[in-house]
Amino acid sequence: METANTEKPKKNFLNYINVFRGLAILLIIMGHSMQIAEPNSLIHKINCEIVCGGTALFIFISGFLFQHLSAKFEYKNYLSKKWTNVILPYIITAIPGIYFCFAYPVLYKNSFYGLNAFIQIPMLLSIGRVHNVPTWFIPMIVLFFLCSALLLKSEKNGFLYKLLPVMFIITVFLQRGDIEYDQLTGLSYGTKYLLYVKYVLSGFIHFFSLYVFGMFCSKYKEIIDKFYQKRLIIFILMLIFSILDVYLAYKNIYCNYTISKTFLTMLILGFLKNYDGYILSREKLNKCLDFIAKYSFGLFFIHWYWIFIYNQIFHLKGVIPIVNGNLVEVITTVIIRFITVSILSMLTLFLAKKILLKINKNTNTRMFTGV
Repeated sequence: METANTEKPKKNFLNYINVFRGLAILLIIMGHSMQIAEPNSLIHKINCEIVCGGTALFIFISGFLFQHLSAKFEYKNYLSKKWTNVILPYIITAIPGIYFCFAYPVLYKNSFYGLNAFIQIPMLLSIGRVHNVPTWFIPMIVLFFLCSALLLKSEKNGFLYKLLPVMFIITVFLQRGDIEYDQLTGLSYGTKYLLYVKYVLSGFIHFFSLYVFGMFCSKYKEIIDKFYQKRLIIFILMLIFSILDVYLAYKNIYCNYTISKTFLTMLILGFLKNYDGYILSREKLNKCLDFIAKYSFGLFFIHWYWIFIYNQIFHLKGVIPIVNGNLVEVITTVIIRFITVSILSMLTLFLAKKILLKINKNTNTRMFTGV
């Protein structure tokens, strides 16, 4: 995944994109750690509209960096790098999740509990969602890797970006959907697995527009300046689609954060590019944002484990209910959880990197932890 590649600064290094991917991973962690209220309540729908949907930003950045770094593209070499920098760290960081699946199958909501381990492990790794909820993203992004040569050929032939309106229409009408442990009760292992595979494939089709839109913005970087110039219009459109999302979700008709998050992406990107010089001139601020960006892929891999551990220690649910009007208390609780999980995840990655380099200073730590 291009968002994962913590490249050292080069001539083609874009600081505003680097900062953007750091902000994107924070939004993803927020979506997993800051959900509140009963699932069918209006407060929950508003809360989800604000903190959920960070995957759209990650997909956009992946497409952006794929196109940006495509000048020397060679298919076999590209796939080889993705194996080293994406798939290997995914497999290695899956170990805690697979352990939790076997040690605490009910508590950890292992949909395949009871299956032989030699059958279960490859099933888990091929869908991602069960052993480490956010990593359903990896099987999906692999599909983009496999399509990479075709995407660049389509771009070169001049028709890829002409299809963007159609792609966004598909995004609007093909909901990403969701798949929960409780919904699968009583189904056979095979049926459960196929539903998870369908979830990954639906995500690929749903987010295809965002990936190509990222490529488009990379190809024509001057359009990012227009995002800033038209920021008021973009903000109003984001607000309209956000309100529509909340209303339709509350009425149980439709749920799709992707379009509003597309406008959010345009807004953030426009502001970051416009204020890039300001951020670069503030050394401490830029170093902090750069640190988060460099650790973004590793944070993506391990933050779910810390959320699980944190919830067990403090006897919390994933979604914190509001009881007797304790809204302020609940918001405080999820903010503390978000901050704690983020810090623990960064600290874990920092120590793991230090230990690996201590063992061998020439170790490619990215292939172990994504950092």
